[in-house]
Amino acid sequence: MLHLIPAPLHRAGLTLAHAVRIRWWRWRKPLLIGCRVLAFDTDGRVLLIRHSYGSGRWMLPGGGVDRGEDALAAGIRELAEETGCALIDPILFGQVEEPLHGTTNRVHLVTGTASGAVQGDGREVIEATFFALDALPPDLSHLVDRYLADWVITATAARQDRSPGA
Repeated sequence: MLHLIPAPLHRAGLTLAHAVRIRWWRWRKPLLIGCRVLAFDTDGRVLLIRHSYGSGRWMLPGGGVDRGEDALAAGIRELAEETGCALIDPILFGQVEEPLHGTTNRVHLVTGTASGAVQGDGREVIEATFFALDALPPDLSHLVDRYLADWVITATAARQDRSPGA
């Protein structure tokens, strides 16, 4: 239904909704439950996105975990919604708690191999691209810039532990 709204108007609505959501979080301070997806292509490049709202910096795909939803299922859903990709052999490899606009965001970390053509929807996600780990864009989100190397190491180890013959 939302695809019937012109993309520029939809992006403006997302920006407004995000500003309202931030104010709500600062006032109520709820515990947020989310997921972040460390998706690789077959060449070992990592998938990053830029939202049409917020900081505009490159970050991992992800979002909120719905009430009663499994974190792994949420990661698969969020990757599909934001990039059009499926996640092959998904696994949970960690959890972090981070401050977010005056509240705490408990983030489940999911990894796997992305399958399918990558494409932002032009509304919520304006860019989605694979990057080599030694050629990341300069405008990464602060958390991705700080923790990506550690997350890659942990995710790679988790994937190797799960592989046949491990």
